[in-house]
Amino acid sequence: MDYIQRAKKFRAKKSLGQNFLVDGSAINTIIENANLQAEDVVLEIGAGLGFVTEQIAQRVSKVYAVEIDKAAIEELKKLPFDNIEIVEQDILKTDISEIANGSKIKIIANIPYYITSPILSHLLGEIDDEENKNRKAISEILLMVQYEVARRICATPKSPNKEYGSLSILCNFYSDTEYIKKVGKRSFFPAPKVDSAILKITPQEVEKYSVQDKKLLRRIITATFQARRKTLKNALLIGGFNKNTIDAVYEKLNLEQTTRGEKLSIEELCRISDEFASSQTC
Repeated sequence: MDYIQRAKKFRAKKSLGQNFLVDGSAINTIIENANLQAEDVVLEIGAGLGFVTEQIAQRVSKVYAVEIDKAAIEELKKLPFDNIEIVEQDILKTDISEIANGSKIKIIANIPYYITSPILSHLLGEIDDEENKNRKAISEILLMVQYEVARRICATPKSPNKEYGSLSILCNFYSDTEYIKKVGKRSFFPAPKVDSAILKITPQEVEKYSVQDKKLLRRIITATFQARRKTLKNALLIGGFNKNTIDAVYEKLNLEQTTRGEKLSIEELCRISDEFASSQTC
């Protein structure tokens, strides 16, 4: 199917970050890794011209195609499938749990680079949002993002080049992440300036980490990575934590004075948070 010729007939809007995936191999990779079943309901974020949408529609019972560009919506309406419902709405204003209606829904998304973090927060909820209704309605997410962002999402404290941070923790706190494949910039039209990558994010039914106070944990993570060039102690001081409490936590956990937050796993950050939670002043 000549995706490039179809894309060339459409005037992409830079303001919406429109770069249409025209590589049939990459589209097949998305479809294969989504493990689509006939009974599945899929919500596609940024359906665009429908190149991925039409492949999904052939395999599942229902597709909700979320798109805000009116010109792209006119192209989506031309697709010859009666199981596609177009949702003309900003994904950040879309209640996924309402669409799922008590069932689980799969997400397939090619996210504009400039809005990646807000969309991930909307889908997964923040760390202290334990009962996030969107996350609980999602079985898995197949996601196309900027390559460097993909590396950050899947990063661990052992990853190079300061990739590990708040976004890594957000995406891995309630979910498992899997790097699938790098997708070159020439796989899109118009071609962006950077490469992309396909990821899978799978929300877990059972909580992965035990921590007493998730709001406190989030506060610690924010302080840690907002001052990531500092030691953990200095980052916490800058973040407004009590010095005496910090000293007590360091002593209790036998932390090195030179410890940096970017080298701490989620489990270690949870233990630090729990020590703060047991203190009267933090």
